[in-house]
Amino acid sequence: MKKFLSILTLLLCFSIFKAQQAEVTSVKYEALEKRIQEEKNKFLVVNFWSTTCAPCVKELPHFMEINNKYADNPKFKMILVSLDRLVDKERVIKFINTKNLTAEIILLDDIKRMNTWIPRFEKDWDGNIPVTLFYNNGEKVFFNNGEMSREELETTIEKYMKL
Repeated sequence: MKKFLSILTLLLCFSIFKAQQAEVTSVKYEALEKRIQEEKNKFLVVNFWSTTCAPCVKELPHFMEINNKYADNPKFKMILVSLDRLVDKERVIKFINTKNLTAEIILLDDIKRMNTWIPRFEKDWDGNIPVTLFYNNGEKVFFNNGEMSREELETTIEKYMKL
């Protein structure tokens, strides 16, 4: 019986650990662009961030509050685009679990072509992060360059989300 309980406990711990591991898809710019286009019938918040960016890390709890607030709204979607290096993917996964990030997370493995894809997202983006883009029904409606407070994030969503 002790052996059975030990095995059961071990399996349970493994299952819990496995369930806590975040899924992070690594993509190139074209796949991210396609992913954004797939959300045409939604209000989409796309935030570019990194685990090594202090303002990014500071604003993420606000993004999670808003993401959780709209979790039951099928017309709302948030995507967090990590600009961490692909070799740091495990660190990103650990960060996601530690910070309990609930939005979809994509690792953009396309740093070498930043000068190509940054202006395609926003001509006024100088490459610094955090940056947040807002899309309504497939059309970009707002670009925020820099950290956002919870109030700024919520106000922007309320202003532009017309579903």
